Amino acid sequence: MAQETAEKGERIAKRMARAGLCSRREAERWIEEGRVKVGGRKISSPALNVTENDAITVDGKPLPAAEPTRLWRYHKTRGLITTSRDELGRDTIFDRLPKGLPRVVSVGRLDVNSEGLLLLTNDGGLARKLELPATGWVRRYRVRVYGRPDETALARLASGATVDGVRYGPVQARVDRAEGSNAWLTVSIREGKNREVRRVLEHIGLQVNRLIRTAYGPFQLGRLPKGGVEEVTGKVLRDQLGADVAPPSDRRAHRRR
Repeated sequence: MAQETAEKGERIAKRMARAGLCSRREAERWIEEGRVKVGGRKISSPALNVTENDAITVDGKPLPAAEPTRLWRYHKTRGLITTSRDELGRDTIFDRLPKGLPRVVSVGRLDVNSEGLLLLTNDGGLARKLELPATGWVRRYRVRVYGRPDETALARLASGATVDGVRYGPVQARVDRAEGSNAWLTVSIREGKNREVRRVLEHIGLQVNRLIRTAYGPFQLGRLPKGGVEEVTGKVLRDQLGADVAPPSDRRAHRRR
C-alpha cells in the first residue's frame, strides 16, 4: 500500500502530473472529487505518497506510466481559450492542436484575446515549476496600445505597481514605434499574474488592443506559424531544465489542422 511519509515515493498529485494526465492542481481536485483510487481504495486527500509499485486508477482506468519529459512551443491565435474545456462552449487550444500530439498541459495561460508563444508539456509537474515566479524567467510581449505612452510613467513601472489592490512586480516597458493613435511597446514581466500586462498598462492610461507573447524564458516564438507546434529538442531541455528527456521520433513543426 502507498506510504504516507515523505521518506518513500512521491506525492500522488505529482505522480499523476508526471504521467501527463493533468496538472498537479487538477490532480488534487480530481482526488477530492473521489475519482482516484490507490490499491483499489478511493482516496480523498492528496497528502499521500505513492511508489511505482502502487496500483493507481483514475476514473477506473490505470494511471499511465510516467513518460520522459517533453516540451513544445505553440503559436496560439486569438479567440482560443487556454483550458481543457469551456463552460460556454468556446474553442480551446486543445481543440486545435495537431493530431498525433500526446496529452499535454499548458505552462500558464494566455487569455482569449492574447496570442503568441505558449509552452506545452506532457509533464504537469514541470508545467507548475515553470509557472512559478521563483523560476525567474522573463515573459516578453509585443503590445499594441491605444493612446500616447508617457515615458516617465512607463519607467515607473520598473518599480512595480498596485492596481485595484493587487501588487504587481517590476515591469520593463519601452516604446518601439508610434502609429497614429496607436503605439507598439515591448513589455517584459517575471510574475505572469492574470491579465497582468493589460491591467498595468490600463493603469497608466493605455488601452491594449493587441498582445503577442514572443518569449517565455529561453524559449522564443521566432517564426513559428500561427497555430503551429514544434517540439523543443532534448538537448535544449537538458541544457535549460536539466530534464530527463528521451529523443522524440519527429522534431518537425506541425501546422494547425
